[in-house]
Amino acid sequence: MAKSAGHPERPMRVFVSYAGSDRPWASWAAQVLEAAGYQVELDVWDWAAGDNFVRRMSEALDRADVVLSLWSPAYFMPDRFTEDEWTAAVALRPRGRTRLVPVRVAEVTPPGLLRPMIYRDVFGLDEDDARTVLLGAVAGPTGRGQPVAFPGRAVEGGPRMPGSIPTVWNVPYRNRVFTGRRPQLAALREGLTSGERALVQALTGIGGVGKTQLAIQYAHLFSGEYDLIWWVDAGNPALIGEQLARCAVAAGWVGATTKVDDAWTAMKDHLRRTGRWLLIFDNAEDAAAIYPWLPPGGGHVVITSRSATFTQVAVPVRVAEFTRDESIELLHAHRADLSRPDADELARALGDLPLAVAQAAALLEDTGLSARDYLDELEAHAGEILDEGRPLGYPLSLAAGIHLAVSRLGDQAPAALELLHLAAILAPEPIPVAWFSQARSHLPDPLGVAADRPLTLRRAVSRVGSVGLARTTPEALQVHRLTQAVLRDDRTREQLQGDHGFAAALIAAVEPDNAGTDPASWSAWATLLPHLLALDPVAGPGVLRDTALHALWYLLMRGDYQTALALTETWYARWSDDLGPDHPHTLHTARRLAAAYFFTGRYADARDLTVDTLARSRRVLGEDHTDTLVAASNLAAYLSAQGQFEEALDLNTDTLNRYRRVLGDDDPETLRTASNLAIAMRKLGRHQDACDLNTDTLARYRRALGDDHRDTLRTASNLAIDLRRLDRGREAHDLNVQTLSRYREVLGDDHPETLRTASNLALDLHATGRYQEAHDLNTDILSRYRRTLGDDHPETLRTASNLAEDLHSLGRYQEAHDLNAEILPRYRQALGADHPEAVRTAGNLAADRDALKPDQPADAGP
Repeated sequence: MAKSAGHPERPMRVFVSYAGSDRPWASWAAQVLEAAGYQVELDVWDWAAGDNFVRRMSEALDRADVVLSLWSPAYFMPDRFTEDEWTAAVALRPRGRTRLVPVRVAEVTPPGLLRPMIYRDVFGLDEDDARTVLLGAVAGPTGRGQPVAFPGRAVEGGPRMPGSIPTVWNVPYRNRVFTGRRPQLAALREGLTSGERALVQALTGIGGVGKTQLAIQYAHLFSGEYDLIWWVDAGNPALIGEQLARCAVAAGWVGATTKVDDAWTAMKDHLRRTGRWLLIFDNAEDAAAIYPWLPPGGGHVVITSRSATFTQVAVPVRVAEFTRDESIELLHAHRADLSRPDADELARALGDLPLAVAQAAALLEDTGLSARDYLDELEAHAGEILDEGRPLGYPLSLAAGIHLAVSRLGDQAPAALELLHLAAILAPEPIPVAWFSQARSHLPDPLGVAADRPLTLRRAVSRVGSVGLARTTPEALQVHRLTQAVLRDDRTREQLQGDHGFAAALIAAVEPDNAGTDPASWSAWATLLPHLLALDPVAGPGVLRDTALHALWYLLMRGDYQTALALTETWYARWSDDLGPDHPHTLHTARRLAAAYFFTGRYADARDLTVDTLARSRRVLGEDHTDTLVAASNLAAYLSAQGQFEEALDLNTDTLNRYRRVLGDDDPETLRTASNLAIAMRKLGRHQDACDLNTDTLARYRRALGDDHRDTLRTASNLAIDLRRLDRGREAHDLNVQTLSRYREVLGDDHPETLRTASNLALDLHATGRYQEAHDLNTDILSRYRRTLGDDHPETLRTASNLAEDLHSLGRYQEAHDLNAEILPRYRQALGADHPEAVRTAGNLAADRDALKPDQPADAGP
């Protein structure tokens, strides 16, 4: 028996450290060592479900005399517990407590810290050499204890050496450049060994996602764990029995002339009494076809299917697309000269779909085609290029597989085919099934008829998923971008125009209520937006124009200013050219663009564009048209932001009077203009007038829209400022605390309106001498503003200026000086040297310098 050097009375303790996908090696090594007299700790042997993994690992490392470290590429992947294990062993080694014994189970170069260590290899060896190397590495006795079955022998019992093939085997060759999937392989193994129901696992996913290749790789990787592995092509259910009968013949259980039923009976009898077997049913269509062929016993079954309808007979395991790194790794395996940016662009265009990436890699390798040329071909001729470069081991190219599935769908489920053609026009994002019910009167037949009943609609969705053309859930379906491209490539120009028209009608019909203003609708807008953009609403049917304008307002209201700005600039330019600058949709877009300018701190651009828009609206629509009044109210706000308070006051006063006459005192647009007028009053020092107007406006907002509406909250925040200016600091503080709490609940901590109210609260704290609290709050606000709006946004600069005042009041004059010196030129650049905020900051900087004079001179500032 191998004895511990420090404790000769007990066996040497070995902890086996390994990556999850190398469990076959770990199990084999553990049994070899235990048979040779070592006391082995292996997580899957000794740790129970529910144990604290980190604690058990720490205890095992503390107990171990030896850490057997099984090296492979997976072992050194980032964010694995194996790194904690080997680094702990290395740390303990100098104190003589634990010895790290590295043994490679695959070709790998260890990281720099471990590179000087001497290691041993057990992969690629025969039986005697593998055992001798392992035992020699651990420095224990050899040849003692019970013999361990070596891989390759058809002996039922303990694990065989990984990589050895059982005698009953017909699995296809593995892909020589199989890439990634280590977590999925480890998870599949974990699933199959985790309990009785998990003995059957169904790998499901869309066509081309790599289900079959994953099953082949699993069979080869874990071949040493089984005495029988049999592959069944389940695409034709009528031939399953014949293939299983051949398995019984290969195992020697029946003769070659035995009838299928008798062979299956004999096979079930043998499998019932054993547990080390694996059956793989590849490309199964539905659970009903597989269920009669699921044998009893403790072996494992893996099913691959495009359908997700196997929950009654198996644990479904969704196989997703490659990670981006896996896509790039596969591309580089074929074309090492591809730059990473080119490989990344290819992978993105291919949607990381494994079959598409494999085809592209093979085509690039065979033809020498450049990445740019391939992308151009994909854009112009998706169906043709996705039919090229079929890798070995794949029965069909991606395009051919899609065409076959579409053909079957058209024959069996025409409503499902119409659904698919609509989905091909939309974005490659989830499409809610409920949309088709909502918009059924706008859909083509037979889909419109199917959408009248939830049952027939969901059958259509299920049929699309069952042939692998979409990923489906009870709530949504999602079609991969390459499937969409092939489907569009097969349609005529007239068919595409019809599909586009129906898709546009669908999106217009399911637009959320409230035009993007209500936060409760934002999740629905987030789902709709990518599909709206896929239809190019500016160039598309007029039915989408209003939806597009509402989508822009949604982006602005949720605080996604940069996205809104980029879209609005493009749409405004195109509508100006296509519809003319005076068209109502162009004028609406101009108002959205001006708002985007304002929210991103471009106040002068917002003002100038709105001056033009207001003039056009007055000429085309008249002085009292509501669109004209909206433009006038907006212009007043932009004038105020520019420091033009008198002009803002006059324009707001006139606009408010017109609103009251046209819409009444309590209309939300009337109230918004009243709120803006109060701001202009406050800027001109008319604090009591501003307070009175905001008090009345807030009461009306609360009656009309409720306490939590953002317009109500904005007015409450403005009223708090008025109260502070009137030296009613306690009332201001309490109102701001209440308003901030509601803002955080409605809009979240990082929304600009939430931060603006938080900034006002910090001013309340400062005004009442609570400088440290104001400082802490402003520090947090500033970091959030910098992250969401950027360093040069006026709101960011205003908060920085407020923070500098907190620092000054705390006696931290140098820090206050440095911060003001940093932001003053930014203020002048953003708003001009004469803007009140820039003037205030310049005055604060001068006060900082004065405060520093008795102690030390400050560096020369602006």
